[in-house]
Amino acid sequence: MRSAATGRVVVITGASAGLGRALARAFARRGDRVVMLARGRDGLLEAEREARAAGAEALWLGCDVAEPAAVEAAAQAAQDRWGAIDVWINNAMVSVLSPAAEMTPEEFRRVLEVNFLGTVHGTLAALRRMRRRGRGTIIQIGTALAYRSIPLQSAYCASKAAIRAFTDSVRSELYHDHAGVHLCMAQLPAINTPQFEWVRTRMPRAPRPIPPIYAPEVVANAIVHLSLHPRREVWIGGSAVRAILGQKVVGPLLDRLLARRGYTGQQGEAPVPFHRPDNLFHPLQGDRGAHGPYLALERRHSAQAWLDLHRGQVAAVAGVVAGGLALGALRARGRA
Repeated sequence: MRSAATGRVVVITGASAGLGRALARAFARRGDRVVMLARGRDGLLEAEREARAAGAEALWLGCDVAEPAAVEAAAQAAQDRWGAIDVWINNAMVSVLSPAAEMTPEEFRRVLEVNFLGTVHGTLAALRRMRRRGRGTIIQIGTALAYRSIPLQSAYCASKAAIRAFTDSVRSELYHDHAGVHLCMAQLPAINTPQFEWVRTRMPRAPRPIPPIYAPEVVANAIVHLSLHPRREVWIGGSAVRAILGQKVVGPLLDRLLARRGYTGQQGEAPVPFHRPDNLFHPLQGDRGAHGPYLALERRHSAQAWLDLHRGQVAAVAGVVAGGLALGALRARGRA
């Protein structure tokens, strides 16, 4: 069992690479105990080494989140190791870059099993433990595409929209039961992760995120802040805000705009190799870290995310400034 002096126990799915890897590093740096779940053993081993180098305790577990028994076993292993789970982050994902008409039923099923059902399995496994204690935080890693779908990623967008619907439903149930568990969702912008090197694609040129593209650490730091100051939902990055609000206001216009720009915007210049491996059904060997191939395009800061996550403090400072200005105006008027 933990002592009060130790960090929290944080479980991260999809932790071997990409955003999950950046999350593992960020939580490890602040002294939390990190439990990392993924299919890829090579990446998990290196992620564990990084966490320990940062001075944190770490545990990696091979786990395909599409298998509910595997997720339950991982949750139990984390609890057995450290007595409780404080934060659970559902981050694992796969995708297929392809027109919907060219996809197979197996591809649709796999994307939904990993992204949506993997989130369901993780959420329920965490809740079974958190509800007994009356506290804990679950964070769903979403995307602006949960609100505004784009062409060539029908299965991925559908899975993220399903996660949002599932999360809203369960959150209301937790309120009803006064469960004491926070259920949050973070809607993300495009991030430079290795997914663009291993996503299955039928397009002629290499996949890429639609700019603006953010460094994984920008999002990871925002998620750490959310875990410490939970709230219903956060939008990270100005592009995410524009996409979500744009869908609410001019959805039909965006349909046509994305029809013109969504194909080329998701492809780079390099042609796709003929026998390009992907991780849809099986993990790829090797450690791929957190960053993808678009380092030159990364944004390392998001003013929108900082202001949103610290809006309470910003409002307080604005109130003090406004009060000071008003007081100064009254004094000036009195002297006039």
